[in-house]
Amino acid sequence: MKYMGMPAGMWALYKESFGENLVSVLGFSKSEADEITAGAKLEYKKIIDKLPEFEKADRFKMNIVNCALLAAFILNMKEKPDVDRLADYYAKSLMNKPTVWFCRMEGRKKFCRKDIEGMKATAALKAADRNPYSWNMDFYPYEDGSGYEARFTKCGICVLMKELGLYDLVPAMCRLDYTMTDAGETAEFVREYTLASGGPYCDCGYKKKQ
Repeated sequence: MKYMGMPAGMWALYKESFGENLVSVLGFSKSEADEITAGAKLEYKKIIDKLPEFEKADRFKMNIVNCALLAAFILNMKEKPDVDRLADYYAKSLMNKPTVWFCRMEGRKKFCRKDIEGMKATAALKAADRNPYSWNMDFYPYEDGSGYEARFTKCGICVLMKELGLYDLVPAMCRLDYTMTDAGETAEFVREYTLASGGPYCDCGYKKKQ
């Protein structure tokens, strides 16, 4: 995957919040945070360079880029945070003003015809059959019309984090699904299983808010 484009844009968008929260959330000193951030930029480029290009129709490229970004910071910390602290760090770092705005715009389109058609197309694509860093998903609309479930049987984040020796921290990233859905303001997120926690699949349920 080329660094120029989305990966470079994501670094520019989030480097400040990721760096600041090293201090405010994880308790590093300012000098330690600066050192971690400098190392993370180099590590991030290295990870991105090893990733394949995603198919044009694959909607999950941003997910793996965000994973690479977080992993790059973790790999430059002398001591890894536990899952709870990392979940807090990741959510506060990623949910800056542009991300919250993006979630609200996406929330307004949730459950519309285009959204449903997009979910069905993603389910049919089965991109992880060709790219291990992508996702395979099945789509299940709720019979009562209250929303739908996206059920993932292959997860690119699990693959990448396992390769980087960070698989035990994946559950911290899974929690962001709740945060981003809440920011969208139109759906309630429900889940029973995740692959990272030993489940048979990751279920992402979205129920319409009344």
